[in-house]
Amino acid sequence: MNLIILLLPILAILLMFRSQKKRQASQQQMQTSLEPGAGVRTIGGMYALVKSVNEETIELEVAPGVVAHYTKGAIAAVLDPQEYDAIINGRPTEDELAEDESSELSESSASEEKPLSLDKAPADKKDESDNGGTGAEAQTGK
Repeated sequence: MNLIILLLPILAILLMFRSQKKRQASQQQMQTSLEPGAGVRTIGGMYALVKSVNEETIELEVAPGVVAHYTKGAIAAVLDPQEYDAIINGRPTEDELAEDESSELSESSASEEKPLSLDKAPADKKDESDNGGTGAEAQTGK
């Protein structure tokens, strides 16, 4: 029983160190794979293109003709060219196109079943809600 109490916290600590080490290794691998022309997302959520890579810093083109210097640690993710293009230019990815087409089909069938009515509410209900009229005033037309 005492052995279990001692081994359980040690096992938890070892698992935490292992997952942290894997995360650091993947972050290091991502930072070494940076190359000019790649689309990236910073930890602040800004999307940019890599212009040049130095030992500890990178130059990012955040807008046409606007270059900013960042540390490599400020890069949260390196994006695929198609994903970067979809985010920057507002083009949907292939998965989103398929979802949009299926939702349009279901919406068109639903709209055929029940037509949309743009008519206003009946006059007696409008009189009750407008001007604070009572039901009796609405019925008599006052």
